[in-house]
Amino acid sequence: MQNQSSPDAQQNARALRREMTDSERKLWSGLRGEQLGVKFRRQHPIGKYIADFACLGPRLIVELDGSQHQLQEDYDARRDSFFRVQGFDVLRFGSNDPFINLDGVLQAIINRRDDLSAACPHPSLPPEGEGAKSRSLP
Repeated sequence: MQNQSSPDAQQNARALRREMTDSERKLWSGLRGEQLGVKFRRQHPIGKYIADFACLGPRLIVELDGSQHQLQEDYDARRDSFFRVQGFDVLRFGSNDPFINLDGVLQAIINRRDDLSAACPHPSLPPEGEGAKSRSLP
């Protein structure tokens, strides 16, 4: 898996973090600081692409799509395919969704995070049945 980002992508990601859209700011207010039990990174470069929000733990990418995405469906499909090859799951929302139903968006992210965590248990925890005490995944 290639997870190195290009220098151009790193530079672009820094600029995008400074110039977040109102929709990205709204969603970031619910993702930052491990509020959902996992750490999200905003405008995170992966290869030559930049994910709006990436969680490296359960390998989840959250994208907010504005009206311009209707004109770039092929590009988005290539990006999603690249992210999936890198081991990420991609969850997409419309750019208005954080304003209309932030709680619903965050709940959908939590549900996907839980699905991914169940499929790939935390590697530092012993498997069930091997003397493992009760545990909770983030």
